[in-house]
Amino acid sequence: MKKFSYFCLSILLMSFAIQAQEQSAAKKGHTNTNKFKQLYDEFSTPNMFRSASGAPGPAYYQQQADYEMDIVLDDKNAKLSGFETITYTNNSPDELKYLWVQLDQNKRAKDSKSPLIETSGVAPVMLPNAFAKEYMQQPLERGFNILEVKDESGNPLQHMINRTMMRVELPKPMKTGDKFSFTIKWWYNINDHVVEGGRSGYEYFEKDRNRAYVIAQFFPRMAVYNDVEGWQNSQFWGRDEFALPFGDYEVNITVPADHILDGTGVLTNRKEVYSKTMMDRYEAAKKSFDKPILIVTQSEAEAVEKGFSEETKTWKLKAENVRDFGFATSRKFILDMMAVKVGGKDVMAVSMYPKEGNPLWEEWSTRAVASTLESYSRMTFDYPYHKAISVHAKQQGMEYPMICWNYGRPKEDGTYSDRVKYGMMGVIIHEVGHNFFPMIVNSDERQWTWMDEGLNTFVQYVAEQDFGEKYPAALSPEDKHFPSDRGPAKMIVPYMGGNQDFIAPIMTKGLNTYQFGNNAYGKPATALNILRETVMGRELFDYAFKEYANRWKFKHPTPEDFFRTMEDASAFDLDWFWRGWFYTTDWVDIAIKDVKKYYVSDEPNAYMRDIMKERGIKKKQLKPLVYLVEEDSEDFKASMKKKSLLENSKPLQEYLMDNFSPEERKSIKEPKYFYNVTFEKLGGLVMPIIVKYNYSDGTSKEETYPAQIWRLNDNEVSKAIASDKEIVSIEIDPDEETADIDTSNNHWPRKAQETEFDRFKENNKG
Repeated sequence: MKKFSYFCLSILLMSFAIQAQEQSAAKKGHTNTNKFKQLYDEFSTPNMFRSASGAPGPAYYQQQADYEMDIVLDDKNAKLSGFETITYTNNSPDELKYLWVQLDQNKRAKDSKSPLIETSGVAPVMLPNAFAKEYMQQPLERGFNILEVKDESGNPLQHMINRTMMRVELPKPMKTGDKFSFTIKWWYNINDHVVEGGRSGYEYFEKDRNRAYVIAQFFPRMAVYNDVEGWQNSQFWGRDEFALPFGDYEVNITVPADHILDGTGVLTNRKEVYSKTMMDRYEAAKKSFDKPILIVTQSEAEAVEKGFSEETKTWKLKAENVRDFGFATSRKFILDMMAVKVGGKDVMAVSMYPKEGNPLWEEWSTRAVASTLESYSRMTFDYPYHKAISVHAKQQGMEYPMICWNYGRPKEDGTYSDRVKYGMMGVIIHEVGHNFFPMIVNSDERQWTWMDEGLNTFVQYVAEQDFGEKYPAALSPEDKHFPSDRGPAKMIVPYMGGNQDFIAPIMTKGLNTYQFGNNAYGKPATALNILRETVMGRELFDYAFKEYANRWKFKHPTPEDFFRTMEDASAFDLDWFWRGWFYTTDWVDIAIKDVKKYYVSDEPNAYMRDIMKERGIKKKQLKPLVYLVEEDSEDFKASMKKKSLLENSKPLQEYLMDNFSPEERKSIKEPKYFYNVTFEKLGGLVMPIIVKYNYSDGTSKEETYPAQIWRLNDNEVSKAIASDKEIVSIEIDPDEETADIDTSNNHWPRKAQETEFDRFKENNKG
């Protein structure tokens, strides 16, 4: 009889489902817009160059560009001249008829198109200097002056300059494995990056009439040729950064003899350019792992900056397998170093700064460099180079292999605010971190800004927290942790919940995004932090992230290589995550729509009575069944008895007696309360539901429902909760882990919203 009753009920419920399907069968079909749809439409088909796992394929290749350069700095005229020999190796399966060379300095040329793509309007009020610059000042003489392009035999090569790109015609096509060497002679006037802007240039110090140079994009550089785009010859408009092949560099830089210089690569003639005192201090710094050693002191730098040597020195630097080259030089530079252990080898952490950076820089710059190398190496791979340099520049934050420039300047009296201090520490960590992304994991910055800035900002957050733990003295008394301004989920909420007319997907070329910092830095960093802390967990995420870094170090990854590797190394299906966070501008807003409380009863509830009436079923045909009645409903008032679960349901009692032994029945729980909690997804972004259940006895329990709970219903889902304790309140995302833009709907019972008047009263007590 019992089996027959259950069978009848099953047939009954199935008939309702079939009827519903028949009613909807006549509706027109639709395109699959399910948030869990695979990313096959968005992704390129795997091939021999890039595998489906996200790893380089068996036919993966990359080109090589080697440079020999002689550079001369004319300090009096702020002019840089160079002669370079480029040896290009074609490792591709393609035949090349010409080569593309980048001329990034032409972004500042008189005929540059970059200013023309920026909108402008007449301002009703302007400062005199701003007015003069906008309407009266003639364009400065900037940009490359290409004097000659020749083959290694000295024969001129036909070439064509298209703004920031130069096409060099080859005497004969390059086949696979061919090498071709050619020379370029050039010069340009160096820009004042404080006044004119730019990623490199000089700062002029009026009081002592000196310049401090931070020099990059200073030589014609080879463009990337790869299996994804062929030649990456997208013009440099100023925002999107760079795509560069790896190569070996030998660079000789001639500067005034009283300058201190360092840059990418090994300084091969240190004993020639360092004094004996500097060499002794350098040897001591190589053994100092706890504090920086001054190689050039402030007093020594101040003494030198008063004179201007007419003589010159040539500093020789050699680097292997780097994608770029940068250097800094000035007679104003103080120089300090300390050693840091990375993977069993000693690396030198270095800082160069004028007296204007002290006391902040002498205290914290090199320590920040050292700590960053340790944190990034833990998260990715051991730092492979022998040094990392932080150079002080007034308003710069920019990166190159082994060297970067960073801002953060105290006031003239040496005092500084927390904002300046933390800003300086944060930018050093960020720019030193760029050694890993994109200097080693060499993504295409011109195309995918987030692949270096976003990934780097994510690891920067981890490194900043490490730095605060390692150096608590660096923190202000009121701060327990380093106050990172990007990374935690709640910090991206204002952007995610902003005006959709001015938000673009992360997968947008940086030049074309509306809010560059949020789009390229903040949102991808937050997404990865959420992926690590909330979706995957640290163990799975860290393993997969490290796998990506190791697969693609000294190679050229694409976004798909990153996405695929993260899934391949973790067994986590993340297509829903990549689509939502990277391909759309959806936001997170999950709400508690409804909570209902139920009790068990022997009497048929309203739902079953309707079925019985419609189908003509007698009560005795349905027994034994367990009925749930909603608290304070008519059914509850009429039939609920204040008894225990089993006392309220004799059929359940009988079932347990018939199917479980006395010993087994002892382990069966007997919940007292039953709830139906309905969650509503008001934002388009799929996310896990993190729920905190608070009980009447003061205890609580957190439960995380994976994002896949939304796979069959993108609007709302319900969870049935059986509890031996009464739930008195429920909260979604209690620790603000998901970037939920509206937390006013995250509570049950709904919390009263504080008004402006309430806040006014609270702020004006007494």
